[in-house]
Amino acid sequence: MFTGLVESLGTVRSLADEGDAKRVVVEVPASFLENAPPNKRLGESIAINGCCLTVVAADGVLWSFQAGHETLTKTNLGRLRVGDAVNLERAMPADGRFGGHIVQGHVDGVGRVAAIDSRIEFADYTFEVPTTLAAQMVEKGSVAVDGVSLTLVRVTTTSFQVMLIPHTLAVTTLGRRQVGDEINIETDVLAKYVAKLLAVGASAESAK
Repeated sequence: MFTGLVESLGTVRSLADEGDAKRVVVEVPASFLENAPPNKRLGESIAINGCCLTVVAADGVLWSFQAGHETLTKTNLGRLRVGDAVNLERAMPADGRFGGHIVQGHVDGVGRVAAIDSRIEFADYTFEVPTTLAAQMVEKGSVAVDGVSLTLVRVTTTSFQVMLIPHTLAVTTLGRRQVGDEINIETDVLAKYVAKLLAVGASAESAK
């Protein structure tokens, strides 16, 4: 489980096809090496742009991940290019401080940057998303965009808006996004359960 508080940016150094999967090699910052002894790096879960992947090899600052067919088709990782920056977050330790919201690292789908309204240091971002994802969002609720925990300012049937502070713009990939770019979306897991329970209840009621 993650919190949506991005720790650092990594850089994609190589991409290689492995059947219908892809090996992604990311250069991680020195802080990742300091916090993960060599014997604890393999098998570690890392959220890359909000998508939970497993470290399958670690050679110094170069960490390798395998992205399967589902990941490549349902997230923006399938469109990564060498040199791209990616958001990185370690899985939350059991005794860690919870500062964002519950993020599983299970991307629900992709959206697109529809508009960026810069306001000196801050910026309002509007994202277009499928109606099924927008239905799971509420104003003042939470959403993960490329793995970044954000508060929803406005929600429509096909879009949502957030306000990004200078820190978020500076230390995550969102500050580099442009109109038209694809972004990974994970809605609040609590909203998913509520929606499922309501649907089951409605179905049971109609069957009476």
